[in-house]
Amino acid sequence: MKDSVALITGASTGIGHETAVLLGQKGAKVGIHYNKSREGAEAAARKIREMGGMAEIFQADVSRQDEVDAMVRDVREKLGEIDYLVGNAGSLIRRCPVAEATGELWDEIIGVNLSSIFYTCRAVLPGMIERRKGAIVLVSSVAGRTGGGPGAVPYATAKGGVLCFTKGLAKEVVGYGVRVNGVAPGVIMTPFHERFSTPEILEKFRRQIPLGRLGEPQEVARVIVFLLSDEASYLVGETIEVNGGQLTD
Repeated sequence: MKDSVALITGASTGIGHETAVLLGQKGAKVGIHYNKSREGAEAAARKIREMGGMAEIFQADVSRQDEVDAMVRDVREKLGEIDYLVGNAGSLIRRCPVAEATGELWDEIIGVNLSSIFYTCRAVLPGMIERRKGAIVLVSSVAGRTGGGPGAVPYATAKGGVLCFTKGLAKEVVGYGVRVNGVAPGVIMTPFHERFSTPEILEKFRRQIPLGRLGEPQEVARVIVFLLSDEASYLVGETIEVNGGQLTD
């Protein structure tokens, strides 16, 4: 991946952070996106630079097409044409039963988890198609398969949409030399669960996982980087379940 350019959305913490650092280790020039957590984005960039790599941070609200377009233009100006995209930005926002949820909350959750994927892919694809080169990995969730945990139906619905989008986009662009795949993480120990899940909820999740433990963000990052790499050159339209066997039953 030496001298290639990668853009990772939601890269200030968790899976996105670890993916950015690993891509930097592989020699990619890394665009690290963040919305509010600038400190985490700077930490990822610093790790890459300390290894002798190149990284820049980029701020945007990826639920807004205009901000995504501006970010992608900025990445191209500073790093070059984008070879790899990781659509990782997302948030549960807050747990809320459907009967109590507002339209505003629904729109916010769909915007950051699903619309952001559409906007980001739409912004980077013309360059990939023109050069007939590129790989995209979109991050869904086990919630997109199961319907989600307590108060997470809107989030799960958005992540189910990511699964469908991954499959459909893969078919649409594979003829242009662009591969699209996905990952669907299970319960991964990131700031996501520190914010949204109580110890009781996490223990319930742990008991449902055949491997007997929660996942680590590095374990997902390694799968993402594999899917981007030439080692996955014949994988198209697949979403890899990274969940410790949670969906084996």
